Amino acid sequence: QVQLVESGGGLVQAGDSLRLSCASSGRTFSMYGMAWFRRAPGKDLQFVAAVSRGGKNIKYADSVKGRFTISRDNRRNSMSLQMKSLTPEDTAEYYCAAKGGITMFTIIADAGSYDYWGQGTVVTVSS
Repeated sequence: QVQLVESGGGLVQAGDSLRLSCASSGRTFSMYGMAWFRRAPGKDLQFVAAVSRGGKNIKYADSVKGRFTISRDNRRNSMSLQMKSLTPEDTAEYYCAAKGGITMFTIIADAGSYDYWGQGTVVTVSS
């Protein structure tokens, strides 16, 4: 069982930066592939970024590539999402998710594949 808690959301202006964090309970964090998803108001859940268990493989959605950076610290059971050059289109509730039973290098962008989810943190970007 994995419990995930996101933090770091808030209200920022366009062009600002923000760093989201995801803290995981338990001692098996390194056994899980991790990802960030987001849901904008009135829209479907959208993949943002994913990182493999060992942190070597990373995938980004095209919409955030070059602006967002995902990383993880297996010693601290945590993952982060550094977001730069935010735009109003980045306004959403952001969720971290964990996927078990995968190889060290696998990354998954499909939300339906993830086993555990955090409660979400809201990011609002004003124009």
